[in-house]
Amino acid sequence: MKSEEELVLMNCLFFSANRFARHITKLTEDVFEQELAPSYLYMVMVIHFHPGITQKELCQRLSIAPSTSTRFIDKLVKHKMVDRKMDGKETNIYLTQIGEEKYVEFRRLLKELFEEYATILGKDFSLQLSRMLHEASEKFED
Repeated sequence: MKSEEELVLMNCLFFSANRFARHITKLTEDVFEQELAPSYLYMVMVIHFHPGITQKELCQRLSIAPSTSTRFIDKLVKHKMVDRKMDGKETNIYLTQIGEEKYVEFRRLLKELFEEYATILGKDFSLQLSRMLHEASEKFED
């Protein structure tokens, strides 16, 4: 029988989500072992799929603040993974050849990451949990 404390923690979405986030972050960092945090590589992926994307669109797609995107883009420019190009008043963002190569590597690492957590959680449960968390996040953003 579970104690009252265990029940409170188990039924608290905030606690459970943060606990899970710590585990998945550690696993992701172990798999990726990159000089850049995995968060930067998601930005690379979005730029790959949307060459010439604006900073505003990046923020919307990744659910991040403009100040965060500026910091990320600056770092990706420093690593020669993206270029900024002015188009009137808008700045469009493109991957460089280095960025495209990093994207290919990122996709390989994503598959490896999925295999790692699917081994622990099970493939179907992993897919279901990802979809549920995505849907829940969208409800909070609406």
